[in-house]
Amino acid sequence: MLNQLKRVSAISFLVFLWTFPVTVPGPMAGFDLADSAHALSSQSMPLGSNIFVEIAKEKNPAVVNISIRGKTQMSSRTPRGNGPRFRGEPREPFQDFYDRFFGQQDPQPRRGMGSGFIISPEGLVLTNYHVVQGAEEIIVNIDDGGAIEKEYEATLVGSDPKTDIALIKLVLDGKDKVKFPHLDFGDSDKLEVGEWVMAIGNPFGLSHTVTVGVVSAKDRAIGSGPYDEFIQTDASINPGNSGGPLLNIKGQVIGMNTAIISGSTGGNVGIGFAIPINMVKSILPDLKEKGTVTRGWLGVMIQKITPELKDSFNLKSFEGALVGDVIPGGPAEAAGIKRGDVIVRFGKEKVDTMESLPKIVAATPPGEAVDVKIIRDGKPMNISVTIAVLKDEETKVAALDPLGIQTQDITPELMQSMNLETTEGVLVSDVTPGESGGEAGLRRGDIITEVNRKPVTNVQDYQSAVRGLKSGDTALMLVKRGGTTIYIAVKLN
Repeated sequence: MLNQLKRVSAISFLVFLWTFPVTVPGPMAGFDLADSAHALSSQSMPLGSNIFVEIAKEKNPAVVNISIRGKTQMSSRTPRGNGPRFRGEPREPFQDFYDRFFGQQDPQPRRGMGSGFIISPEGLVLTNYHVVQGAEEIIVNIDDGGAIEKEYEATLVGSDPKTDIALIKLVLDGKDKVKFPHLDFGDSDKLEVGEWVMAIGNPFGLSHTVTVGVVSAKDRAIGSGPYDEFIQTDASINPGNSGGPLLNIKGQVIGMNTAIISGSTGGNVGIGFAIPINMVKSILPDLKEKGTVTRGWLGVMIQKITPELKDSFNLKSFEGALVGDVIPGGPAEAAGIKRGDVIVRFGKEKVDTMESLPKIVAATPPGEAVDVKIIRDGKPMNISVTIAVLKDEETKVAALDPLGIQTQDITPELMQSMNLETTEGVLVSDVTPGESGGEAGLRRGDIITEVNRKPVTNVQDYQSAVRGLKSGDTALMLVKRGGTTIYIAVKLN
């Protein structure tokens, strides 16, 4: 299903849908949005209310349509599966990730359209980075139903490709004294699965489209980067909704609509993703003041703990992040963290999973000394680490390769626990269902010793062998499994 994940920038065709009206009892007497939200002890929608009507009336004016004209970018030429052709889709952020879903690329002039929302009376607007990336000119259309209906040019104040967030500012002339309608932030940490939400945006160029649904899940990782923690919703969002707000029934922004899993039409199938607004709030000061985001850096390559790794390292649980490698010259190496350590606490924060550590480290101010609790050889230890500044080229998470598997070097401990005769080769420690490796028959626990008839002695050899694979290529792998050796041909989807 992830093979059809799409960012939700606008595309140049229409999809017509049959809809069936749903009758809701009339509004409560004397209904007021603020009074109703205050009266509710939970986030559930009161039956018999027209609360969504009131939210739409009040919040629609602060949602804007964004169009750009920009530099030559890359557009889809051969989408995977039966997905639509997305013109004007930029390669960043998460270039490698999105290339997997949009196929090979051809350069052409960039034109795009998306959504955004105003967050201050002075005209600061939040949107997705991919909506405005590469823009030479940003045009924002505002329509509040009469009082303001105007196009504004906008300038880029700051952007963060890692989280796909951008901040722009409407350009006013000296005589323009407009105070813009704006939206207030909610608390996405308090969001509950099943809670009602509303999306407003510009799907397929249809301005100020309002859709309603519920929160389907929280903290979704969709493979877009180390800071994945998306809100999943079934509120209908489509190409063009990128950057628009996801609102709770108090009318507060609790997310920024960003991506969908689409069917053959490229439209909504009931699975959309929004960036939690608390993530936006955490980087907003940096975007305003510096235009970029400064993050902390620990200097380790990490991976999740599988059942085999749990047994091999004599761990009591699956909690924590396993250090697969230590970056030379980084803070972790200087502090004495070693490959094979399991990080279970970082400062005051518990590290429950591999995915949680990059977010915790990133939020730590560079230069700060942090007490890190690790498990080494089955014993707990505390190490003080002074966090450095994360640079764009520095890697922190052991990412899945193009075939959808995760590999690791075979340590002497693994060799002994798995009764192996040598440490040569790489261990398959994780396989993503539906990706090329899993479909070809690779399993967790396999040992890959050759790729395309060339020996593989470690992870570096393996990564070099698969790095250049393109869609349609086949990698012939020699695999040791259960005392036998087999060949597996893996075709890259």
